[in-house]
Order: sequence, then C-alpha cells, then structure tokens
Amino acid sequence: MNPKVSVIIPAYNTEVYIARAIESALEQTLTDIEIIIVDDGSSDQTVEVAKSFTDQRLKVIVNQQNLGVSVARNRALRAAQGEWVAVLDSDDWYAPERLEKLVLLAEETNADMIADDLYLIKDGATSPWSTLVQESGEHLDQIIQIDIVYFVETDVYGQAGLHLGLSKPIFKREFLVNHGIEYDENIRMGQDFWLDMKCLIKGSRFFLEPKPYYFYRSRPGSLVHQSKLSRLNQCCIATNSFMQQEVVKKNPALMRALSYHLAVSKKNLAYFQVLVPIKQGKWLTALTEMSKKPGFFSDFISRFYNILDRRIQYYVMGNKSVFDMSYNIHIKRKTTN
Repeated sequence: MNPKVSVIIPAYNTEVYIARAIESALEQTLTDIEIIIVDDGSSDQTVEVAKSFTDQRLKVIVNQQNLGVSVARNRALRAAQGEWVAVLDSDDWYAPERLEKLVLLAEETNADMIADDLYLIKDGATSPWSTLVQESGEHLDQIIQIDIVYFVETDVYGQAGLHLGLSKPIFKREFLVNHGIEYDENIRMGQDFWLDMKCLIKGSRFFLEPKPYYFYRSRPGSLVHQSKLSRLNQCCIATNSFMQQEVVKKNPALMRALSYHLAVSKKNLAYFQVLVPIKQGKWLTALTEMSKKPGFFSDFISRFYNILDRRIQYYVMGNKSVFDMSYNIHIKRKTTN
C-alpha cells in the first residue's frame, strides 16, 4: 500500500543541518510516510549523514553532479508514491504534528494543496523571531482559500503581503501527475512560487492554515543571501513567460496582477544593476548602467529613508537581524543550492 505522504528533501552541502530535517520528518505523528532525499552533488558529508539513518521509510538518491534544486526536487517527485507530497528544505524542519494536521485539513476542505504559516528562525537562534503571516500584517484566525489573483497580488517584491511563494504547501500527488506539473528546471530561485502558480492556473484548490508548523531557517550560506540580480532577472523571465499563456491572457485580473508584478521586478532589477556594481567597487560598470537608467537617483532617494533606518537599527540599536528576513522578507526566495 502506498504511503499517505511522501516527504521530499532536496539537499546540497547541508551536513550541519540535514539531520534535524530528517529527524523532524521521522518523528511526525503521522507515521504512514516515506522520505525521499535527493542529494544534488554535495561536496561535504551530507550524503553520509543522510545514510546514517536506518529507518526503512527513508530513501537516499544521489546526483553525481550539481544540477540545481529544481532537478533534485523533480527526481524526488518522480520517485514519490504517497497520496500527498510534502517538501522540506534540508536546513529547515517540521513541528511533530505538521503532516497529520495538514492532511486532515486538506481532506476536510477537499484541497489540492494546503500550506501553513511559517516560523521564521535565524540560523543559530533557539526560537523563531516571527512568522510569515505576522510579518505580512494580515490578521488571519481561520483557514482561507487562496485564488491565483490574490496569490500574485500579495507576493510582490518589496511590498507588504502574505508572500505565499515562500510557503511550503503539501500537494495532492494525483493532481500534479494528472496535470504534468513539475518544477521548472530553468529556474534556480523562487521555484516554489512558480510551482504554486502552475497548480493554481490548472484550477487547484489552495488553502492556507494560519497556524505555523514549519520552521524556516535563514542562513548566510543559502542562495537568498546571494545575487539579487539573478533572482530578479529570473523572476522577470518567468513572469513574462507565464503571461504568454492563452489561459492567462483570458483572465484580465490575473494579467493586471502579473503586469504589476513584472513592472515592480523590472524597476528593482534596474536599481540593483547600478547598486550592486557600486558595492563591488566596479565603478565603470556602475556608471555605464547608471547612464542607461536615468531614474536611478530618484529611485535611490525614494529608498533612502529605509536604507538609513536599517543602518540605525543595526549600528545604533544593535538589531542584528535588520539585514536579514525581518526587513527583507519580500526578497527571500530560498533554495537549497
């Protein structure tokens, strides 16, 4: 008999973290599960740590080279046999009751996918500093259904909102298989957002449980702390591609939401195409980019208050998280490699 849930864990150089992720899956109150780890060409001891667990529900697959988190996740998806598929990043972990709670709620609501709130925890901290819903400013006290327009409208770069592209829904595997839905292997950042979009455009019933059961770790080694330019460029390409679909063109509200999403991403990309070279000391590149973008100075001035506030918080108030998720939740599109 197939398991109730397949937990898929893509991993890359997370030897320090992966044991906790695996333990949190093995210790679920819902025991009818399988755990599929796909190591994506790690150069550390990630594979050895994963294989040190002897539980028969655990399977380890190894990519001989680093192919990207979407490839790793798709390999796990194809191996999964569960009624539901749950994603767990190898540096995050679950609360013990997470899968039992979400599966029960999914069955009660006839959901195709259901997400919970996320605990936000900084690497090395002993307790979360907030949750995704709390940071959004939304006041949710009961489960709600999420439609595709609302999903896009509340996940715009640099703006307040739920940012459910960060969430980790569980998916009905039959829905994914019937619609041929997998992760886009050309996208290395923000894969969760676009998988959710693929599901929603196919009519997925998506619900949000406002209670948090997922612990989402922020750490310096993940791609979220790397290039804003790559992240924004991929977002622009993916958004534009999605807008070319006929089913999207026939939905005016969705087209407006995606058009705004794209415009904001392009504006931020133009800004960082100047700012990043300045920070790197590449003055000629910065000046060249600045000459192409006459709106840079007005954009910089509009951001100046927030820039100043962050520095006061960090250097004067001692808030060491100011450059982390608490002030940058809108740009965190985390991957495991």
